[in-house]
Amino acid sequence: MTPTRRTVLLASAAAALWPALPANAAPKGPGKAGTALQPYASYWFPDSLPSGTPGDGITWRSLKEWRAADDPDLAFNKACVPLADRFTPVPANTTARAGQARVQSLVSFGPTASNPSQGSATADYYALTHWAYVDELVFWGGSSGEGLILAPNAPVVDAAHRHGVPVLGNVFLPPAAYGGQLRWTRDLVQKDAAGRFPLAARLVAVAEAHGFDGWFVNAETGGGDAALGADMRGFLRELKSLAAARGQRVTWYDSMTVDGAVSWQGALNDRNQAFFEAADDMFVDFRWTAGRLASSGERAERLGRSRYELWAGVDVEANGWNTSENWDAIVPRDAAHITSIGLYRPEWTRNHLPGDRRAPGDFHAADDRFWTGASLDPSRPDSGDDWRAPAVSVADRSTVTSLPFATVFNTGHGLRWYERGTATSDTAWNHLGLQDRLPSRRWVVRTEGGRPEVSFDFADAWRGGSSVLVDGALDAPVVLDLYATRLPLGDDTVVELTHRTDAGTVNVELAVATAEAGEPGAAPPYRRLPVTAARTVKSVNGWQTATVPLTGLSGTLHAIGVRLTASEGPVRWRAGGLAVRTGAATAPAAPTAARVTAAEGGDLRLAWNRPHGDGVRHYTVHRVLPDGTRRFLGGTCQRAWFAGGTRPEQSERAARFEVRAVGELYTTSAPVTVTHPW
Repeated sequence: MTPTRRTVLLASAAAALWPALPANAAPKGPGKAGTALQPYASYWFPDSLPSGTPGDGITWRSLKEWRAADDPDLAFNKACVPLADRFTPVPANTTARAGQARVQSLVSFGPTASNPSQGSATADYYALTHWAYVDELVFWGGSSGEGLILAPNAPVVDAAHRHGVPVLGNVFLPPAAYGGQLRWTRDLVQKDAAGRFPLAARLVAVAEAHGFDGWFVNAETGGGDAALGADMRGFLRELKSLAAARGQRVTWYDSMTVDGAVSWQGALNDRNQAFFEAADDMFVDFRWTAGRLASSGERAERLGRSRYELWAGVDVEANGWNTSENWDAIVPRDAAHITSIGLYRPEWTRNHLPGDRRAPGDFHAADDRFWTGASLDPSRPDSGDDWRAPAVSVADRSTVTSLPFATVFNTGHGLRWYERGTATSDTAWNHLGLQDRLPSRRWVVRTEGGRPEVSFDFADAWRGGSSVLVDGALDAPVVLDLYATRLPLGDDTVVELTHRTDAGTVNVELAVATAEAGEPGAAPPYRRLPVTAARTVKSVNGWQTATVPLTGLSGTLHAIGVRLTASEGPVRWRAGGLAVRTGAATAPAAPTAARVTAAEGGDLRLAWNRPHGDGVRHYTVHRVLPDGTRRFLGGTCQRAWFAGGTRPEQSERAARFEVRAVGELYTTSAPVTVTHPW
């Protein structure tokens, strides 16, 4: 990668804590300006540290010295959601192909240092939701002034795993122009007395302890020789062997060559083949041409490897969907795909927005355009769009395969936090670990009339921070595809839909299918079931929850959507929640042994034990004031929470906190209480 293609990740302001501090508060870090109790995502140098002293908010750490048992922040940084299996339904259009090109996404979610472990008090965040097209996420970052090895923070991993996407940490040995020092490369590949590579084992231990899926290795510091190249190959082989034994993987970046020099090839060839063979796959630098990619794919197959283990780099950091690219060299429309796609910095969809247009709705509109294309409907790609969005070429995947299944369409950030239709916190927030499994085909709308606008909306929600809003005239019936599923049906399987009509009058029906679509681009063979006239309807805060039995259906539920027919318009209709279950919804057991593990002034670390039994989705933390008011502090999949900036209120002698377990159906346990004396 050339220096002109990189944004250097220097230390910068991190968002304030969620939601204990206002969103525009000054950042805190472990250096001179902040508290040592605030947990941040982990980062290291391989062994030796830079000369001088770190900047404010930066802690220099040696990976060689790291041990899980000595890491005070690990409870906040360990991902808890297992990597889900996923399947590929019949493609939404005739151009997307299953089993060919895949998508790797290299994303910087925040600075290397001062990247909060558990979200922050702002909705201005890259809340990726188009996981259905991603096969591998790289937690991009690193800098010579902070650290070169990054462990992904837990919310990103939990959200990705819920959608079946593995996440890789990043090993970045930067070019000299960005402060890279060849000694750090030598540190990484150092050998012990037995000829083993101790930092390979340490990387695997980090990934296992933190709950992510392996490493992206990017050695771009020049000046090496053949001996260093040989050591790097040996290191990579050992890293892959150790990683595979733990279910992890390794991706190599096309940078260092076998002679130890850094020379970006833009191809798989003699100069980097040994590294490709030592890794699971390789990111091909942006210098590729159509001929180089074609020969690279052929070479991979001659080695007994898949050509789709090569990610052809597409740099979208500067121009997003305005990037000019030779797409036919990667994913031709009328022939088999040549290689997979490596998207470098697709968080452009957030970063290019001006400061006064970074509300969540603005971001998701841009992100839908990037991943779906100009039509904003993956079932109807716009053939005139120069940007070949992933949905045009790559078949979407789903992880909705087991019961119970529920969603409240929570994207992982919001302007407020809602519980049962009521805002229980007016603080903006982000925490990707709370993100739901979201509709993969956004947005497939089937109608003979005008197409309404469909979006995630943040002005109101049933739970979390968002709902699905359908807004338009609805001059003909509209079917909105929601989920491709593989859900087993029983005699007592029901669907629960929580919805609200804000304008107009609309008849709501479920659309369910027990078979696949007949061919790519076709609609599933939906059967319509009444919702508006359902036998069981509960109304809370203007939201209605209808329970619809799937009586007479058997086998497997393959697709679920809604059909809307307006009798008076225009219509504004919201979906706030959807659940499929068999039998009664039961609440999980309460957590146990809630406790304060550290305190410094008003900054507290809380922890608790997992309750007995299965079915815990996440936990919520509330503060209970002396007058009985419950104040929502946050939610997390981890069994630890940082409460920053707490102060005595209403003359209380002790702060009281309640922790609850939330189940897959959003049922809530009894609370476990912990107090902290002032």
